[in-house]
Amino acid sequence: MTSVDESPREGEGAFELAERLAREKALAVVANGGLPVLTADTTVVCDGELLGKPASAGEARSMLLALSGRTHQVFTGVCVRHAGRLLSAVERTEVTFARLTPGQIDWYVATGEPMDKAGGYHIDGRGALFVSAISGSPSNVAGLPVALVARLLRETGVDIERLSA
Repeated sequence: MTSVDESPREGEGAFELAERLAREKALAVVANGGLPVLTADTTVVCDGELLGKPASAGEARSMLLALSGRTHQVFTGVCVRHAGRLLSAVERTEVTFARLTPGQIDWYVATGEPMDKAGGYHIDGRGALFVSAISGSPSNVAGLPVALVARLLRETGVDIERLSA
């Protein structure tokens, strides 16, 4: 897959960024044998600030501290390319974190899990310990909103029921 620059553009919000990156990734993939191409990209926003993947342990700590005891938004852009069609959409979910202690943050950062995750946590891993509430799609927070993926696949002509048989 060709590399896609994940840097936000001037004035680009989380919704637009997530959808643009999913579309660019789908266009960068070489289709194989007529199979559908499915790509996704997740962004996290807290108080209007985009929280990408932390570049260091210190940045991961800062992100987790910012999320501690607060509600933030997770946006996942999904794109499907199939049979000459390119469809994309974005799922938005609100996530509330429990109040974290400095010890919890240090422990979690030391696991290494936050380092390749938007917002510095992984809900399908140890990061689930910090989530106190979710409003919206739980699978979106994991990085792939399943209902949205199914809808886009159907709209591009993929028979998902046949695939899962």
